[in-house]
Amino acid sequence: MDQSRRTFLRNSAIVTGSLTLGSSARLVFGDEEAKKNTDDISIDGDFPGGNIVVERIDGGQVDLHQDFRDTDDWFYWYFRVRGAAGRTITFRFTKGNPITARGPAVSIDRGETWSWTGSECVHGATFTYTFPAEADEVRFCLAIPYQEKNLLAFLARYKEHEHLLVEPHCQTKRGRTTRRLRVGNLGENPRYRLLFTCRHHSCEMMASWVLEGLLGRILSYTDDGRWFCENIQAVVVPFMDKDGVEDGDQGKNRRPHDHNRDYLGESIYPSTAELRKFIPQWSKGRLDMSLDLHCPWIRGESDERVFLVGGRNQKVWEQIVRFSKIIQQAQTGPLQYAPEDNIPWGVSWNKRKVPSSCSAWAANLPGIQIATTVEFPYANIHGIPTSIENSRQFGGDLAHAIRQYLETL
Repeated sequence: MDQSRRTFLRNSAIVTGSLTLGSSARLVFGDEEAKKNTDDISIDGDFPGGNIVVERIDGGQVDLHQDFRDTDDWFYWYFRVRGAAGRTITFRFTKGNPITARGPAVSIDRGETWSWTGSECVHGATFTYTFPAEADEVRFCLAIPYQEKNLLAFLARYKEHEHLLVEPHCQTKRGRTTRRLRVGNLGENPRYRLLFTCRHHSCEMMASWVLEGLLGRILSYTDDGRWFCENIQAVVVPFMDKDGVEDGDQGKNRRPHDHNRDYLGESIYPSTAELRKFIPQWSKGRLDMSLDLHCPWIRGESDERVFLVGGRNQKVWEQIVRFSKIIQQAQTGPLQYAPEDNIPWGVSWNKRKVPSSCSAWAANLPGIQIATTVEFPYANIHGIPTSIENSRQFGGDLAHAIRQYLETL
């Protein structure tokens, strides 16, 4: 079986009239009129990032669930519907409730732009959507996707920038190239060395929009940008789990362990193995900061806030506390961060006995001042909906806070 066919079967559960593809999909009709109305409807995840299993279409209701693949349970999903223009359809998730506080993210232009449906269309684990009459294809996702095409579009805007270097980081297990960026002062002796990583858990897409905003500020022709390009060199790996991002995997809790539990013993993933090899050589014993960007759970008061995660190293935690105050003061956008939302080591779920995460590894590298995980919610932050624009703005404010912190070391 060729690679394209394997990918198709992995990512797809297509239901079109009497044709069914996908081992767990089946088509059910309540009556002949319903059958006639659903003959032309197809639902699938056969595109980068797609993830869905369709169980049945019964008139105006679709039963479906997330494709867990090599995880036991999680909430990531992303699918498209074609042939439903002008109809109203209710989608019911049958395995848990994977819908955010803002409802699904929706795109009517094949994933180019996105908005939230809003909570009004959601009832428990179901949502109802009326398809515009002209909408040949509508995409729905847990949140606003960020795929390889988004990264390439971002890099294209800066392809002539003298302070950006794009280089291979590794080849993934499925033969893709994971990119590594270097930004800022690309000379041999920058004043500060920073590490930014993202998508250790492939489903955590909103963190990528924050990273894009952070990098945009570093590469901007502003006072901040000029300072960064004179004083820092940052190594950036935008997709630590590149295969998971493109295949539409959930990534979190992947068996036998996920990418962010791959920093003890011998790494089983090429991207983490290469990072553990490259960073100590590149940083020359003086890595100043490591930020690993993530997203938390999808809804609930404790997960609808930005927070930093503490580790066992008390000296590093003291610097995180100082940095937190600077972030709060640097904010200009609508998505507000508060230091009291941080989760120190030993509080709530932050009690992992085995320090196998990226931040735990970085906290023990020579010269490190700050090593932390930044958790950025999927849909809602203290009552304000996330968007591409305000997520990027938060990333820009984070960059400004990094500058202020480094200037006061």
